[in-house]
Amino acid sequence: MAGQDATVTAVRAVLTRLCKRAGLSPERLRSTEIDVSPLLELYVIRRQAQLAGTDPADAVPPVVRDLSRQLPPEHRLIVDVGLSLGLLRDAAAPDIEPHLLYAPDLGKRRQYLSDHWSQLLRATGAKGAADAPTTRQLRSRLEFDAFTVLAQRLTTASGYASVLTLPPLTGAVPDRHTGTITVVGDAVLDNICSVDHFPEANDPATGTFLDRPGGKGLNRAVAAARLGLRVRLIAAVGDDDRGRRILDHLRAEGVETDLVRVVPGATTPVAVVLVTSSGERRDIACPNERVRLTPDDLHTPDARHALAGSDAVLLTFEPPSAVVEDALDLVARESRPRLLVQPVPAIARPQRFYRRFDAIDYLIGTRGELDALAPMVPPSEPSSDGDAELARRLRILGARTVCMVEEFATSVRSDDLEIDIGRFPATLKDSPGAPAAFVAALAHRVVTRGHRADADDFVWATAAMAATQSTGAVSGAMPTVADVDRLVELAGPADVVDTEPQ
Repeated sequence: MAGQDATVTAVRAVLTRLCKRAGLSPERLRSTEIDVSPLLELYVIRRQAQLAGTDPADAVPPVVRDLSRQLPPEHRLIVDVGLSLGLLRDAAAPDIEPHLLYAPDLGKRRQYLSDHWSQLLRATGAKGAADAPTTRQLRSRLEFDAFTVLAQRLTTASGYASVLTLPPLTGAVPDRHTGTITVVGDAVLDNICSVDHFPEANDPATGTFLDRPGGKGLNRAVAAARLGLRVRLIAAVGDDDRGRRILDHLRAEGVETDLVRVVPGATTPVAVVLVTSSGERRDIACPNERVRLTPDDLHTPDARHALAGSDAVLLTFEPPSAVVEDALDLVARESRPRLLVQPVPAIARPQRFYRRFDAIDYLIGTRGELDALAPMVPPSEPSSDGDAELARRLRILGARTVCMVEEFATSVRSDDLEIDIGRFPATLKDSPGAPAAFVAALAHRVVTRGHRADADDFVWATAAMAATQSTGAVSGAMPTVADVDRLVELAGPADVVDTEPQ
């Protein structure tokens, strides 16, 4: 967990240094010579600032106070006094002197804390009271421990395992929603190894490791929520710490989790993700057959209502084939939802889905993924028009629009659109989050603009891929509408070519 540990260490260092003088305040954050960027750049801080329409420095105190309230009593008291948060200022305890507890001088605050330890602990609601620490013990060990826990909470709330209860972070404000999306896919814990190269025999790779909530379903749900859509995820997790981390992360991102089934006594699946410095990835799935979607999950009244009432449905091939088949069937019966399908991971016998391809509005994948879906029989030699022929085969099967998406570039083929969109300026060759960002961005444009996607919409979705350049947590790299708009405005794609004969 090197990535998380490094972040915790940096955030803890900022917090402990901010204890000096009068403690934490927006003014202090703006004027201090301390490098507070590790704190201001946390996703939970930036997210709160964005939702509240404030500066990140203004967002820090309310987020820190909220997380501090959730700490164990001793840690809560130490960080409250150290940062002068004022959590006990309104406590109904006449023997507490707030002007001394939150004095401008840290030394005086420590001394008051040491002298009145038992009564202050009782004021936090603690039932027992440990021996009062000396100011030296506070400085040398106890503050270090307490601020480590707080730094961990801040870090986990930024994508590692959200624990926030701030109302703006537990769901988007209803009138900000621009459409409703239901995602059918998996939610797992990604074990991400950032390596210098993909290892081969007798050639081990070196790198760093971190774990984050992930899975193709989760990543697409978060990507859509970041764009302001109302999002519901149909998935399954185990009743364990991993599952709780995933649910907390989804809720913090504003994704509704009512349709995520929790399997009692089961272990949430993991996936191993190898990512090179250029953004290329390799996945190793470690499934748990007990924690998988079943057709029954789609046929509950709530799930049927969600699918029928959605403006768009996003579907991958992560769930068992029977679930994918039922999802195609259910959406095909409805007139409202647009169906966006990404055929990943590849499955055996995709022919079983052909009869429902006419339900697919947008079929999106790499060249290899699409070719595996409708292979040429017998296999043909590569040709200059091979991509066009592949798209034609898939459209003959019923898919209305075929999008070939690879390395931040897009080719689109439909009855009324044939365009190739070049790469937006990008440092990486590829990004693990690009496919999720593309499908979520395309869904956003289709839903909010109320018509079939045109060339501008596909350009915008292509820009969303380039906005995800990261080799870390996939869902953490998902862009906002402002991020994509800015990229489109500042740097357009390499080229947009209309390939349809005139």
